[in-house]
Amino acid sequence: MSQPTLEQFQADALAFLEANAPRKEAEKKFVWGEGADKVAMFEEKDRQSEKLDVAEACAWRRKKFDAGFGYIFGPAQYGGRGLPVAYSRAYDALESKYEIPSQSCFTIGLGMVAPTIVDHGSDIARDLYVHKMYRGDIVGCQLFSEPGAGSDLANLSTKAERDGDEWIITGQKVWTSGAHYSDIGEIIARTDFDMPKHKGLTGFIVDMHAPGVEIRPLRQMTGGASFNEVFFTEVRVRDDHRLGDVNNGWNVALTTLMNERAAIGAGGGGGGFFTRVIEMVKFYELDKDPVVRDELAKIIIHNKVAGYNNQRAMDKIKSGQMPGPEMSMAKLAGTANMMRLGDFVSMVLGPKLIADSGEWGTYAWNQLILGTPGGRIAGGSDEVMRNIVAERVLGMPKDPGIDSKSAFKDLKK
Repeated sequence: MSQPTLEQFQADALAFLEANAPRKEAEKKFVWGEGADKVAMFEEKDRQSEKLDVAEACAWRRKKFDAGFGYIFGPAQYGGRGLPVAYSRAYDALESKYEIPSQSCFTIGLGMVAPTIVDHGSDIARDLYVHKMYRGDIVGCQLFSEPGAGSDLANLSTKAERDGDEWIITGQKVWTSGAHYSDIGEIIARTDFDMPKHKGLTGFIVDMHAPGVEIRPLRQMTGGASFNEVFFTEVRVRDDHRLGDVNNGWNVALTTLMNERAAIGAGGGGGGFFTRVIEMVKFYELDKDPVVRDELAKIIIHNKVAGYNNQRAMDKIKSGQMPGPEMSMAKLAGTANMMRLGDFVSMVLGPKLIADSGEWGTYAWNQLILGTPGGRIAGGSDEVMRNIVAERVLGMPKDPGIDSKSAFKDLKK
């Protein structure tokens, strides 16, 4: 089949959207004191409501996949169309004008796990999962962090032992987003305790409904429970569900982590709140204050620069190129911008943030400010990101004291 022109593609996409989704109403001008009074970094819902949202998201995903718009840049063998990144971006721009179910439940599965399966999975795993993930038949999650292995991922101790054509996984993972509604998960486990910490790891695809998998919610200081801890008790995984070679899980994890950092930094950090922030400044009659104006200008400029850099990086990923240290830079910029926004709001509102007095637009920022520090940890802490940039971009020497030669079992705990 010949490749359609971009104009033909856009016309087809527009016809599909017009037939299947209502157009968004003209966005009303934001008025301070009107509308929803909630500002949050994480969307926090009760689990029953979340289950319904996921079902609606999957239904929409299936509909657009079957129409040829669910995996626009992907290879044909997995249901993709193999079109350039520009086509995918064009469709996203059109879809943003229509009322569709939130697709946030696919951020990890399609943004991080599916590309890793394409790069490192067996033919059986690719055939079994890639098509289903992009069609919305299954949802994926990422199982990396542990109580003793957060930013230092190579310190993980969840083990996978070979048993014929299967592996038996036992251990615990924490801070797993969406585990409670996911069907599969990408897990990194230790397969050789006699090798150095970075070298005895292997990646697998695990069935989240398998016997021995237990999922428990983790309560955040915002009051919500967006994350989970997951326990694995002798969970069996077929060898054809292994990702990459045995003991090469570190490279598999890097592929996923770079995509995760791109996702965290993709928006630039805080851009969606600018209208609200500007109206807040006007309401409190601080729009003529030179210090306030200067700080607000810095936030907007940093966000714009990060957004443009991230667009270039995301285009690279969608075109099939391996993400590099620029993803660490994107993640650093995104979280730094969110922190700047939180600090600015705190400066403007002061003690109004502390207690819910009923005054519109004040305590509402509390969830965002409490949730923002989590972004400095997710996907690798800021300190780890700075080390990556220092070593791989600036060419600086590695941190002393990292034991890359001793067997993991001999390291001091």
